[in-house]
Amino acid sequence: MNMYKQFAASLFSVAISTMPVYSQTTRQSLAEGQRLYTINCANCHGDAAQGAVKAGIELSIITERGGKQPPNLTDDAWDHGSTDAEIFNTVKKGFPSGMMPPFEGSLSDSQIKNVIAYVRSLSTPQGVAAAAAAKVNVIQTNAEHTIELADYLEMPITGDMSADRVTGVLARGSIMLDEPGGKRTFINDLNGQLYILDKQTKKLTTYLDFDGSNSRAGLFTKLTSAKGYASGLMNFVFDPDYSKNGIFYTLHMENVAAPGESPMPKAGVVPGLNLAGYNITPALAKPVAAGDPQMERELVIVEWRDQKIGNYTFEGTAREVLRLYVPGLFHPLNELTFNPAARPGDTDWRVMYLGIGDAGTGERPGPNRMHAQRLDTFQGKVLRIIPSPDVQKSTSTLSDNGQYRIPNDNPFVSISGARKEIWAYGLRNPHRLTWYIDPARPRKPILFAFNIGLVSWETVMIIKKGANYGYPLREGSQSMEEGNKMGPIPADDQIAVQVTDVVKHGTVKPAYAVLAYPHAPGGGDAIANGFVYRGKKIPMLKGTFVFGDITTGRIWYARIKDVIAADDGNPLTFAPIHELGTQIRSLAEETYKRRGGKNPGLPGRGAIAGAGRIDLRLAEDSEGELYVLTKADGMIRKIVGVK
Repeated sequence: MNMYKQFAASLFSVAISTMPVYSQTTRQSLAEGQRLYTINCANCHGDAAQGAVKAGIELSIITERGGKQPPNLTDDAWDHGSTDAEIFNTVKKGFPSGMMPPFEGSLSDSQIKNVIAYVRSLSTPQGVAAAAAAKVNVIQTNAEHTIELADYLEMPITGDMSADRVTGVLARGSIMLDEPGGKRTFINDLNGQLYILDKQTKKLTTYLDFDGSNSRAGLFTKLTSAKGYASGLMNFVFDPDYSKNGIFYTLHMENVAAPGESPMPKAGVVPGLNLAGYNITPALAKPVAAGDPQMERELVIVEWRDQKIGNYTFEGTAREVLRLYVPGLFHPLNELTFNPAARPGDTDWRVMYLGIGDAGTGERPGPNRMHAQRLDTFQGKVLRIIPSPDVQKSTSTLSDNGQYRIPNDNPFVSISGARKEIWAYGLRNPHRLTWYIDPARPRKPILFAFNIGLVSWETVMIIKKGANYGYPLREGSQSMEEGNKMGPIPADDQIAVQVTDVVKHGTVKPAYAVLAYPHAPGGGDAIANGFVYRGKKIPMLKGTFVFGDITTGRIWYARIKDVIAADDGNPLTFAPIHELGTQIRSLAEETYKRRGGKNPGLPGRGAIAGAGRIDLRLAEDSEGELYVLTKADGMIRKIVGVK
């Protein structure tokens, strides 16, 4: 044993001897408690149980709900109970008013006791020193291959530079797309900018600025991006016929409680923009009774028609397609995509698929928990619409707002009370959708959903017409009960088709994930997105499905043949995944500091990532080559090799 380990061991011995906790505490149980604390608790309470405020973490969701930030767990009197038994009960059962989830089902009683033992040890100076000396590194790698990255672009710094908050990331680029048939690349920043990139000079030009909030110069006065996560200018996509009609679509979030301002775009901000035909549409699914104004958001899809494509300015018209009411701040409508294999005359030509999260309903007790299962809500769904009311008239029905159409072959159009736009359901947060076109079956593309989990699993699903993916009753390879209690999936797995909170329409066997990784060391916190590699510069990636984790920055691949084979109806069948080693964290930390980041490390944190979120997304160019976008340091890097 070296001197470092001897020092740590001696401190743990002192800590154990001074703890008024369970009598069976040992060095091993204390170390296990530290590991479990790092994974499950540090995200809100800090790495030494300081509590959110003392740890320098601001949990904006709790603040907005009027709640109190997590307390310092090592104070003499803990707000949630000062005895070991009371703390045990709180950890096991949760503390809903303080937004602390229950850990019953995900942690055993003995594991909870180990966590308490570790927290108690931190009330002594020796315990704090021991925690620092023996800090657990929960990010592990066993990668056989390593990605080679080349710096591609520094995004303009748009973050608020607020040290450890998620909004303190340097830039929030998340989508990078080459225009169809052209030479320009478009990149969004969630803080409000839509850029055009000149690939030759690497010069960025602001094409549209969406941020007109708080007297800023952009278009939309109610745009909200201040809380981080999924907000602001969230997505954009080109119409399949863009090279002929100049049409593209954007998705942004508005704060309906913003005082006094109209949701209309501000006139004169974009000199070439004609707003004569722009009208605000009624928000879909907005309840008659007012909700909590601090929680309400609306997601807005706008159709833009650029009459002079090819330059770096917008000249044309805009039209609001829809606005969707969201009863919460998280897991909103986040994805827009078209079937890339569809051609004029096909039923899917210019038909849009939308990925919508559950707005956090699945983790709330009571009737709201089942929103992802209910067919009368939009939460936790993949929708299918025709955004242009002039397309597919003979095979669709005009929407209630008159601004888009609903295909007649959507699966639930004949069920009374169901939302006719629904294509698939039972998802927590399908925040990214990706298409795969098999060269052997080019007319039958596969749609993948990257679904962020709640308790145990991050998953990828193959999206099929009318399928139910089980959430919040299923997650990964397990069943899930209210209170987040996890268990095995029944042998004869059937779920009621829930039309409303009381009306049912038979039963259905749920569909299951084809890829999954756990919320555990070696896994991650939140799945990002991914693509089946179709480029030519990295032969080793041919035939692989490459994807990543948002917070840790880890990147994996699976063989696409294994992914497709995993779609066998067995909840325990997942495609094998293989890690691709990266230097993302060290690169991001170095760049963050070089570009003026104010935090000692990267901003934000995750249960598995620990302190410092990479905030990773992947992008694909028109040639099928892959890029890594990291918000923490505001960088885009190209994958140039694998060794």
